[in-house]
Amino acid sequence: MKSIPAFVPLTLSLLLAGCAATAPSPLADAPPPAAFRGSTEWQRVAADVAVPQAWWALFNDPVLDELQAALTVGNQDLAAALARVASARAVVQASSAALFPTLSVGAGTARSASEDKVATTNSLTANAAWEIDLWGRLAAGVKAAGASYRASQADLAALQLSAHATLTQTYLSLRTAEAQQALLERTVAANERALELTQARYAGGVVAQTDVLQARTQLRNAQSSLADARSQRAQLQNALATLVGRAPVEFQLPASASLPALPPVPTLLPSTLLAQRPDITAARERQVAAYAQIGIADAAFFPSIDLSASAGYRGASWSNLVSAPNLVWSLGAAIAAPLLDGGQRQLASAQARASADAATATYRQTVLTAFQEVEDNLVVLAETGVQLALQTDSLEAAQRNLQIVLDQYRAGTVSYLNVSAAQASALSAEAAVLSARNRQLAAANVLLKNLGGRLPPG
Repeated sequence: MKSIPAFVPLTLSLLLAGCAATAPSPLADAPPPAAFRGSTEWQRVAADVAVPQAWWALFNDPVLDELQAALTVGNQDLAAALARVASARAVVQASSAALFPTLSVGAGTARSASEDKVATTNSLTANAAWEIDLWGRLAAGVKAAGASYRASQADLAALQLSAHATLTQTYLSLRTAEAQQALLERTVAANERALELTQARYAGGVVAQTDVLQARTQLRNAQSSLADARSQRAQLQNALATLVGRAPVEFQLPASASLPALPPVPTLLPSTLLAQRPDITAARERQVAAYAQIGIADAAFFPSIDLSASAGYRGASWSNLVSAPNLVWSLGAAIAAPLLDGGQRQLASAQARASADAATATYRQTVLTAFQEVEDNLVVLAETGVQLALQTDSLEAAQRNLQIVLDQYRAGTVSYLNVSAAQASALSAEAAVLSARNRQLAAANVLLKNLGGRLPPG
């Protein structure tokens, strides 16, 4: 038998190496900006106000704190996300188990016949198998599963963060709706008194019927707006019920016409704070998992090598089965490599790289969106502070003007049209104050969420 020429193994090795494609590493993170544009002083420094992970506690509202605790226990979206984390953990464990040999045992009985002879064969065997991970396919699978598991953990944290922030904003909107409802109730009461006054003056022949009609129109408009405010309040209460995992019919929240005070919001923020956001962590881990899939796809270009071993006993009788004459064993190795697959491996590798590119783009877009959210709310918080001061001054002026016009109307020096305009102006000014306060609190909620909302340790 002729020996194999020495250059043949070398040639095969070079051919196999040529089929390999080293999986690239994920691109480095983009550096954060030196400062947020919302303030020239917000550099890479520690925040000057300590923000707890439960940032909503800074609103100092016991009802809000109770709702947040109920959300943690009863929200069904969080329960589903927790189950997804458990599923991802099982995938990691299964992927890690593939790195180790498998062992199985078996017992069986078989009867066979040839011509006039019937034979019985009993067996008791143990089998072991192990795939040698020379090309890193199994290790890449473990890496991908681990990154997906960490992404699911970050998804859970992001969902918790979003749910707490949504509940906080919904609660603030509900209190704003209650304050608007109280404002409209006062407006309706004032318009009822104005209508009575106008009717009395019309009965006395002091004013024309148009004044009565104008007063009635003003009253009905206010009553209609009040009905709309009640509807909004009811819908917001239903939304809170769903968030805490309760049926709306089983959930009642006592009304309060007051909004929480603006909590202390840091005047200095680190521009690197977004690195702790769980949605960014999840996107980054999915990028890692996508790049690991490239390694899995590229490992398919190499042959697979499996080792196997078995040992046991085989004989005609169970009574003396476990004995030296019945001992059987085997050791073996197998190598398999596809030669023609119609380009499936190349396509799988290309698909894995395209998926990695998509994961990278998604990660970068998540970071950009996070910075936009912070920038937007920095602007809102600063501008609503200015707007609130202006609207408060406008409200004071509108209320003084309304009182003067009412006195003039009682004295008969102005028509009811002036009263109607003054009432509308005062109502609009007070509603604008409430709206500015709600936007200010909402912006504070988002900024505090970005500081307090982070992945738990471990």
